[in-house]
Amino acid sequence: MAFDPIAWVTGDDTPKVSPDALPYKVEFDADGIDKTAAQALKDVSNLHKLRTDPPVDGEMLVRRAQIDAEPMLRALWGAGYYDASVSIEVASVPLGEDGAAAAQKAEQFRNSGLVPITVRVTPGTLFKLRNISVVDAATMRPFDTETLPRHVLKIEPGVGASAGDLQAAQGAIVDYFRAQSYPLARARDAEPLVDHRNRTMDITFVIDRGPRAGFGDVSVSGTAHVDPRVVQSYIYPAPGDPYSPDQIARIRKSVLQVPAIQTVRVREARNLNGAGQLPFTAEVTERPNNVLGASARFSTLDGPSLRGYWQHRNLFGGAESLRVEADVFVPPRTNQSALDTLRDFGFSDLGGRLRTTFIKPALNGSRNDLLLDGMVERDRTGGDRYGGYESERMTASAAIRHRFSDTFSAQIGIAGDVGRTTDTLGTIDYNLIGIPVQVSYDTTDHALDPTKGIRLQGFAATYPDWLGSSVSFTETRAQASVYRALDESARIVLAGRVAAGALFGADSALIPANHRFYAGGGGSVRGFRYRSLSPLGPTGEVVGGSNLLEGSFEARIKVTDTIGIVPFVDIGGAFNSGYSNLGEDMRVAAGVGLRYYTAIGPIRLDVALPINKRPGESAYAFYVGIGQAF
Repeated sequence: MAFDPIAWVTGDDTPKVSPDALPYKVEFDADGIDKTAAQALKDVSNLHKLRTDPPVDGEMLVRRAQIDAEPMLRALWGAGYYDASVSIEVASVPLGEDGAAAAQKAEQFRNSGLVPITVRVTPGTLFKLRNISVVDAATMRPFDTETLPRHVLKIEPGVGASAGDLQAAQGAIVDYFRAQSYPLARARDAEPLVDHRNRTMDITFVIDRGPRAGFGDVSVSGTAHVDPRVVQSYIYPAPGDPYSPDQIARIRKSVLQVPAIQTVRVREARNLNGAGQLPFTAEVTERPNNVLGASARFSTLDGPSLRGYWQHRNLFGGAESLRVEADVFVPPRTNQSALDTLRDFGFSDLGGRLRTTFIKPALNGSRNDLLLDGMVERDRTGGDRYGGYESERMTASAAIRHRFSDTFSAQIGIAGDVGRTTDTLGTIDYNLIGIPVQVSYDTTDHALDPTKGIRLQGFAATYPDWLGSSVSFTETRAQASVYRALDESARIVLAGRVAAGALFGADSALIPANHRFYAGGGGSVRGFRYRSLSPLGPTGEVVGGSNLLEGSFEARIKVTDTIGIVPFVDIGGAFNSGYSNLGEDMRVAAGVGLRYYTAIGPIRLDVALPINKRPGESAYAFYVGIGQAF
């Protein structure tokens, strides 16, 4: 493979000619080497790296060139070219032992031009791997294929004997044994044998596997103001559990769920304890206690929304989180009248939500968390001929959550909801007291931009009249989403979501409108107005349903490291007659999104087109937010 020297010629960043220095341009004549070797030469070349800092005279320029020769030769060896040679010419003069002639010739270019430097590389033949063996340092005998499968090495006879590939193979062997619960595994040596006559290399990796071991005791350090028992409750491997690097990574992710913790480093002990287990320490740093935040969202169908919050992350020294959050939004009107000017705007056109959440994690050092929540809300849906509902409500809840593992949790509690809803069916003044139950299972790798794993969520709440509810019914919801990257760098990710819900125990007309099911909106079926897909009442306006079914599919494609496109399809609807008429009641939308990836998460812009829209509905919708749609 020819090496293109153009990329190596100094360009506009080269210093101009000067009487006080000797700027130069360097070209590489290196036909026949592959891209890996070409990059290796570039990485070690001082002539290339320091081209914007020219030396003051010819002697220093020659010295810089002489220093380059040996590192470049070693770089070629490392790429598998063991018969390579490198020669350097300064001002068309080959470098000799003293370089005096080249330095003198270089001085002739002072204040008149760039000193030409040519690096001539004769790579020779790329050496190939012939025999590859991995031996146990304790016995110096090869591991059998049952102990170490051949595919682990990721190299095989006949490929180029690149030092980088050999180092990667050695690291893969160690990683494999560590994943098999050998935490002290390490590489003792790599013994190459180069055969210049046959242009081949034999390599022997000497691996000290060490003993198989489990996790030992865990200790916590760095907690200046947070009770260390809280951190320990988020570390799930118990003493004696099999060791694995994957569990170490999951410990970091789990502990970072505590809002008071900013960073986590898991430090493993160098030796096993007396029980043959590996102790480790979770070193943490704490976040500032107080935080303020704000965000904005916008949809062409559902209007603007502003959110602000204040949070204290360590209220009483046990990582207690107190969060006060306020939302202000301008929902569309329930009737068909438009909000054309500010003169049309009234207090009734303003929606809002004030919510307070308190979390006390790790009660008495356990994996049980106390969750308290209170909310006051004024909401409205509508905006077209299909109308919507208005609601005013106050809610409060208390629950205990148990964390079974870093991926699975369940909670149960008691909740109260008092309010009023108004829609085309009339006004309902209600009070509900219920017992909500929720389960969550999440193996995804990122909250705002998952590339692998699954999320499962289930919720059920019963509001019996014997607890004081004005209407007795049971509400259930479930959602599952799956994420899969098609390549190692996760530049193409397929994502799918399905959600379902059902109401039992009372006619849907007796249930408050805000507890019935609707589809449509940015987190549901994009392209349709928020909560606009449901059965229609006697006047042709949405009234909510007793059943819900939704699905979404996205292909998240990164065009560059920061820009991505996301084609998507959404489908969904709400029903009163079970799922017998899905073909008639399900609505479909398709679209494409633009993503700008940041360190926090992607900034999202989606354009959705409803496929089977109803008369009077918009032909498109835009959505702007932070994070993926699901």
